[in-house]
Amino acid sequence: MKKNVFLLILLVSLYANGLSAFGGFQSDSLSTAQLHKFNAKGLIAPAALVGLGAVGSAIDDFKEFDFGLRPEDMHHHKGFVVEDALQYVPLASMYALRLSGVKSPHSCFDATVLAAGSYCITGAITFVLKKAVDERRPNGKDSDSFPSGHAAKAFAGAELLRLEYKDVSPAIGYAGYAVAAASSLLRVKHSEHWLPDILAGAGIGILGTKIAWWVCPPLQKMLFGKWMEKKGLGSRDFAFMGVPFCNGNVKGVSLALVF
Repeated sequence: MKKNVFLLILLVSLYANGLSAFGGFQSDSLSTAQLHKFNAKGLIAPAALVGLGAVGSAIDDFKEFDFGLRPEDMHHHKGFVVEDALQYVPLASMYALRLSGVKSPHSCFDATVLAAGSYCITGAITFVLKKAVDERRPNGKDSDSFPSGHAAKAFAGAELLRLEYKDVSPAIGYAGYAVAAASSLLRVKHSEHWLPDILAGAGIGILGTKIAWWVCPPLQKMLFGKWMEKKGLGSRDFAFMGVPFCNGNVKGVSLALVF
């Protein structure tokens, strides 16, 4: 457990310190309604990734393509692996950048609502598909291979980071996606997933974030707008964040209060 938390903090610190060099410009040119307006074009990339993953899982040559990363001995890596922490770096960096003084269009409270919605939607879609598809992992450990949960969470966080800081610098979004891609490829290297699994997982993560981006703000305002305005939660700069971890048979959540 301590190793998981330490590595996550180290990765986030290094990552956020690099990104904070891009400065802190906050755009006021878009209203909240415009910022979260539905855009059908946003569905193209995630739909293509999920479709490619679904089709690719039925083609053996495509399914088994591993970029030369997977060892011949496809054994299960027991205990902690680096991608267990790396998958959460893009999400955690969204908060770390704020602490570094890089501004974004949302308060920490609103950003946390978006993150919670994104991860709930992403997790639900991933869980349902894992049980429905019943794909065996390369290492034979179980039948939860398709889609990759690690890839889904990593790319959900990367898309959140991109949307939150796209007015600061596009490079922040690219960096988030690079970390998510690295985390996903490590799942292939460690024989936990086939290539189509991580493609579909990436698409689901992006899709989950986009749905949350479009749906959560108006829903939040409709259900809790008056209460939040009374409590001052829309502008108060704080957030309560939970980061899941897994260390062998031990699972839990690391909690943090950002204010």
